Amino acid sequence: MSCALGFDVGSKLIGVAVGNRVTSSARAITTITMRDDTPDWAALDALRSEWLPEALVVGLPLTLEGEEQAASKRARRFADRLRERYRVPVMLVDERHSSREAAERFAGARAAGLKRRRDAAQIDAEAAAVILERWLNDGTGTPSNTLPSTE
Repeated sequence: MSCALGFDVGSKLIGVAVGNRVTSSARAITTITMRDDTPDWAALDALRSEWLPEALVVGLPLTLEGEEQAASKRARRFADRLRERYRVPVMLVDERHSSREAAERFAGARAAGLKRRRDAAQIDAEAAAVILERWLNDGTGTPSNTLPSTE
């Protein structure tokens, strides 16, 4: 596999990252709007056409104890819709602490002069990069390190 897209699903924005197995790295690329639990499919279609991913990775928000919560259902629903629409493997990955790690990365980039405060909207995309990197690094990009896609 060469390319995968990662997603951090929120109620208003979906962070998107791209990564590959060769480097086991990912980078934030954009955010997509989410309205009434419906993503901007045209924007997602454009990303899929541009990157031609062989896999999609969706962060699954769990409580600190590893339990599902309301946001978990949104992520599972999004993953199921991606699977139906694009017919490529879709994996769910535990996303605990990914937002905190993304915020730390952003703060470090700001301190280094690489990011500005106005770039803070990209933290969701940076969280998607964290999620995707976990998947790439924890199991070298294989479905074996993913969570079940149904409840």
